[in-house]
Amino acid sequence: MKRLLLLALPLLLVLFGPAPAWAVQAVSLIQIDGVISPVTLRLISNAIDRAQADHAQALVVQLDTPGGLERSMRSIVQKELNAEIPIVVYVSPTGARAASAGVFITMAAHVAAMAPATNIGAAHPVPVGGGQMDKVSAKKIESDAAAFARTIATERGRNADWAEKAVRQSISATEREAVKLRVVDLIAENVSDLLVKLDGRTVKTVKGVVTLRTADAPVKKVEVGFRDKFLNVITDPNIAYVLMMIGMLGIFFELSNPGVILPGVLGGISLILAFFAFQSLPINYAGLLLILFGVILLIAEIKVVSHGVLTIGGIVSMILGSLMLFEVPEADLRVSWWVILPTVGATAAIFALAVTAGVRALYQRSSTGYSGLIGQVAVARSPLAPEGQVFIHGELWRAVAEDGAVAEGESVKVTAVEGLTLKVRKATGV
Repeated sequence: MKRLLLLALPLLLVLFGPAPAWAVQAVSLIQIDGVISPVTLRLISNAIDRAQADHAQALVVQLDTPGGLERSMRSIVQKELNAEIPIVVYVSPTGARAASAGVFITMAAHVAAMAPATNIGAAHPVPVGGGQMDKVSAKKIESDAAAFARTIATERGRNADWAEKAVRQSISATEREAVKLRVVDLIAENVSDLLVKLDGRTVKTVKGVVTLRTADAPVKKVEVGFRDKFLNVITDPNIAYVLMMIGMLGIFFELSNPGVILPGVLGGISLILAFFAFQSLPINYAGLLLILFGVILLIAEIKVVSHGVLTIGGIVSMILGSLMLFEVPEADLRVSWWVILPTVGATAAIFALAVTAGVRALYQRSSTGYSGLIGQVAVARSPLAPEGQVFIHGELWRAVAEDGAVAEGESVKVTAVEGLTLKVRKATGV
């Protein structure tokens, strides 16, 4: 009996003793850095689904964003509000921000936290493409965004008045002000500090009330796949802009030199990737048309001699179009000057080289055919008095001397070609 109790003791400890460390549910973590776009929506949606499938007790979204597309932001907020596990948005690292669309995403979380020296706010809606709207339309969009911000804040028990002002007046707050104003819940130095401060906090999800036990919880980072990393890279405005320019140049060279193949293949792939990226970015079509017009002017310079007028016009058109392509307040959604100037400069230089080569070929003396013989030096193979034979380019030609008799072996220069007869003169200095 005693031996039986000793054998059963480990089993009793497992069943009724304290839970071992490995029994603590993990916390999933995903890092979101950059513009809110359809790629961001895909990343967060997949992270929520994976965290729920792994039975994680919470998903931490480490956020640093200047804002982004309103459609993607609304879809992300819907995912947060309907998540079955607690969503924690953590504006981090130090120096990060949750601006514009990031305000809505942060306030929609079950728990909102910020790192030291971070900020949140400036959520005034901006029309796609950066164009100007009439006052009625602008007011409608602003009121809609303000109502959306208020309802999110009210749902999560946060400061609805501040949320509305962030939309209507573009106000912002530091991490300390945000906690004081009940915009976010807490300040955490890092992820480890965040988990300690989350421990014991009770949140309400669509499945009911959940108490977080995160103090000793392991962190499972949600890895971003190659496909999503690639899509995230090409949706960067600078990358999309460069892809578009490469695509147009590739197609141009393929049309100019049919059969080369490689420029056409690279140009086609680049254009397709650029158009995919443009679907995720606030494109100003006036800017896009200016860039296309600039390329057309550069192409026209090859066909029409304008003494540089078309080239200058093309360069100016491309620069203006590049500046207008993503005309929005967020710097991260605009093409950088450090990308525009080298790209436009390289494009103009390529076209200038093409024009120069074309002009040089136009005025260059032909080296083949009858016209290619004019100016060439031949050797008399028989006396020219005035008719005889000369040897040139490995061939014997009938020749007529225009300036008197020419002895055999003397050098002569071809002055004209009449049928199969060369007109020659004595060559001097040869």
